[in-house]
Amino acid sequence: MSSLYIQRLELSHFRSHKRAVIECDARPIAIHGANGAGKTNILEAVSLFSPGRGLRRASAEDMARRPEALGWKLAGLLQADGAPHEVDIRSENGAARQLRIDGKPTPQNALARLSRVLWLIPAMDRLWIEGAEGRRRFLDRLTLSFFPDHADATLAYEKAMRERNRLLKEQVRDVHWYTALERQMAEAGHRIHTARQQTLARLTTAQDCAKTAFPTAQLELTQSEGSMPTSEADLKGALSESRFRDIAAGRTLVGPHRTDLYGVYAAKGVPARDCSTGEQKALLVSLILANARALQADIKAPPILLLDEVAAHLDEDRRAALYDEICALGAQAWMTGTETHLFSALGPRAQYLEVTENENISSVRQTG
Repeated sequence: MSSLYIQRLELSHFRSHKRAVIECDARPIAIHGANGAGKTNILEAVSLFSPGRGLRRASAEDMARRPEALGWKLAGLLQADGAPHEVDIRSENGAARQLRIDGKPTPQNALARLSRVLWLIPAMDRLWIEGAEGRRRFLDRLTLSFFPDHADATLAYEKAMRERNRLLKEQVRDVHWYTALERQMAEAGHRIHTARQQTLARLTTAQDCAKTAFPTAQLELTQSEGSMPTSEADLKGALSESRFRDIAAGRTLVGPHRTDLYGVYAAKGVPARDCSTGEQKALLVSLILANARALQADIKAPPILLLDEVAAHLDEDRRAALYDEICALGAQAWMTGTETHLFSALGPRAQYLEVTENENISSVRQTG
């Protein structure tokens, strides 16, 4: 089995870190320190080693250290496919991120060919009880890990839908204006829906085939109204038929942007939204682990995991079970917590970093 991990990470003027250098191996990394010291900022930096906007979905400008706001740089040595790759990510004066891999300018989506990064952060703890948009974003992140071109389909769909919504708001009724846009939406929308369905199938298989201390989640796609058309032709027809209703609403009312992710705690038959806080957290952990196992089968290497404050809402036994599964996967998991005792069950299987802040200067040092 191949390994996928970051061997060296250097942060320059990124968030709270004026400069930090982390040397590490493929083992899990336990990052500890007080709240506000900059632990999550390190995880955010690692999240940028995959396509997308990172775990906070922040702009490049927002990632710059204040008050200097000079721009920022991340430099990493990424071990992937049995070979080292130098990754350089930077932003100058608030401009969009620029990526170089092995010294060559490269588009962001090229990162998907080298690495897979999955994360679980406290903002996701409310996933089952917040609005459908958050669950769609979560689902699409899972889907992107399996299908790197999912981002292209999503962008194409959203661009065409924005144009169609503009026509709807302007009460345009000429069918010729809609035909081309609806064709584009149908093609991209069907790809989106198919990839999402295949993702759920892979997650289900990964959960069913694993012996784990975490509960299995039964997952299905639902629509806010009616059902999602099952073919590209059906979706195109549904968009056409819905024009007058959409004109009245001023927006598109049919398509994958109306999809929701419905989850059930399988062993209890209880909807995830009605579970306890601890159960909801356990279901999320279960899905991230299932995603990691399924990816390992696909790419022959476990993905990099980012688990921010992962011990929250997990008792001691569940924490120990989580660490055992991470080590069994062989994944480099970057985990944060305020106290070292939260990681005691890892023992020498992990490497430890302490993050401190003194006079507005953060410091990262290896403690074990």
